[in-house]
Amino acid sequence: MQPPDRLDLVLQGGKIVDGAGNPWYYGDVGIRDGRIEAIGRLDAVESVARIDVAGLVVSPGFIDPHTHADRDLRQLPHCQNYLHQGVTTVVGGNCGDSLYPIGETLDSLRALPLGINFAQLLGHGTVRQQVMGMADRPATGQELSAMADLVAQGMAQGALGMSTGLRYAPGCYAQLEEVVELSRVVARFGGVYTTHVRDDSGDSVGLVPATEEAIAVARRSRVPVQISHLKATGRDEWGKAPLLVGMIEDARREGLDVTFDQYPYAATGGRLSGTLPPRWALEGGHEKFKERFRDPAIQQRIREGTMANVDRRGGPDAIFVARFAPDPGLEGKSLALIGEGMGLDAVDAGLEMLSVSDGYIVVFSLKDGDVDHIAGSPLGMVGSDGNLADFGVGTPHPRCYGTFPRFLARFVREKRLLTLEEAVRRMTSAPANRMRLGPRGLLKEGMIADITVFDPEAIADRATFDEPHQHPVGVEYVIVNGQVALENGKSRGVSPGHVIRRAGSA
Repeated sequence: MQPPDRLDLVLQGGKIVDGAGNPWYYGDVGIRDGRIEAIGRLDAVESVARIDVAGLVVSPGFIDPHTHADRDLRQLPHCQNYLHQGVTTVVGGNCGDSLYPIGETLDSLRALPLGINFAQLLGHGTVRQQVMGMADRPATGQELSAMADLVAQGMAQGALGMSTGLRYAPGCYAQLEEVVELSRVVARFGGVYTTHVRDDSGDSVGLVPATEEAIAVARRSRVPVQISHLKATGRDEWGKAPLLVGMIEDARREGLDVTFDQYPYAATGGRLSGTLPPRWALEGGHEKFKERFRDPAIQQRIREGTMANVDRRGGPDAIFVARFAPDPGLEGKSLALIGEGMGLDAVDAGLEMLSVSDGYIVVFSLKDGDVDHIAGSPLGMVGSDGNLADFGVGTPHPRCYGTFPRFLARFVREKRLLTLEEAVRRMTSAPANRMRLGPRGLLKEGMIADITVFDPEAIADRATFDEPHQHPVGVEYVIVNGQVALENGKSRGVSPGHVIRRAGSA
């Protein structure tokens, strides 16, 4: 190939890990007009700027396929907690809950000063709520047709696919046939189906049947399936990681396109409403829940169901409040400690909180052995399941700040469960291909210049459960659409991010 006459930027002398899983090699990466123009020996090529990256790894920008960044994107568009991890693209709208309508939303988000790229899934729960509210019943034929029209509309307007949160209301009220029919619409548009399975903790159908259901969606609709944050939650499911991975391997041998993502922590996170009460108690929405909770004839049933849910997750000492707007003083405290402070049983304290407002919690309900086994599978990708974090506000799950550096530090450098090249592949080309993000996820001439430069010996997370508001170390440079957004580990405060729509959409 003829060397370029002039480049905007050259990353010189780095160890190139291309994102495809190929062995690393030394070379220079040249960028022009937001794209990778050349890779090789570029010391003789004129460039506007050069950065010496000797001793550092140059990789594609990390892509997070599983976030809830859409919840706070308007308030925190610079996405600093992801930028500092080396993430250049996040996908929002997971677990069945998304912004809506897709077209208007994506149009409006383009006006934001985005620090990184953003793409959107369409939430099945959001669609169902548009048509059926919070009704706990199967959809009628007319309702299913209306939901299919909304899914088709969302896909045409740029959604990457559809997500479900079958553990949460109202998604949990949907039967398999409903999910299959809507997934057929997604498949017709070439999209992906991502799913928070119906049960990962043994509080309803069980983890194995819930995983079988996800595979059944792939079998019956022929849609690519991404199982979200694969894990075995709670004592009833501990030790089942080998079985889960084996089920996914068997599905692929059958010819079904099933993969998964994972976060590298032994604690989950979510809403009070999604963890504490039984699903039936949420039918009709939050106001209906409050009515039931104040009804003495129903309250005891809610309490018993909540006690069972709390117990199987490790008890009230294992559940910590991350964010509770009505009383920030409760943030960072366990449900047990909150109960003591209120003079109530811990379960009653949690329900009292929920009767006031929903909130976010962190639950220590996973086992390291299961996490490690799942991390060893090449069918997995890295996904934070995190939110945008307002630095210093609340006590968020540390995955919001540390997921990607932690995966590299823990599973590559410390435990040697996989190679650096394989770990980078799972963070870059694998999610780019899965979400069909176009020319991203590889260091290759012609690809968009989303690039992360890090020190493989130093990269590590610093965020902890007690002190989560800490950026990682070892991420030195992040380039988004050809523009340097992080330099020497510090944000430049620029806004080079793009809104990404599904290829071929309007």
